[in-house]
Amino acid sequence: MLTQQERDFIRYWESNRLRRKKIVRQFLVGIPIGLLFAIPITINFASGWDKRAQMEVNNQEFNPIVLLIALLLIVGFTAIFYQRHQWDQYEQRYRELLSRKDPAAPQAPPATESAPQAPPATPAAVDTPPDQTPNP
Repeated sequence: MLTQQERDFIRYWESNRLRRKKIVRQFLVGIPIGLLFAIPITINFASGWDKRAQMEVNNQEFNPIVLLIALLLIVGFTAIFYQRHQWDQYEQRYRELLSRKDPAAPQAPPATESAPQAPPATPAAVDTPPDQTPNP
């Protein structure tokens, strides 16, 4: 038997799982997490407490565009990575709750809109990825 909170989560995730899978949404929602990494780097770099970093900034070969691009890459990667990880956690929780709700029911539909895959022929193939074959 599921609690009310678990039933609410199942209802929420059924309606929002495909929308939260989109990369643009993951990026936009994850930007604050990415900024948690980029802002301290910028403050550390601009504060001037590290003399070697200050020497590099004052060097004629220093290009601030490279630093800006690196910070944008950090923000983007962290934002998308964090949101994909969170989506995977929610999806796992959703599938576990569905299996607890009705053990005889089939698994949840795939997150993508592709055709469902056929179940594996042998029980040993369940634990192996599709591109590998089990050893006898």
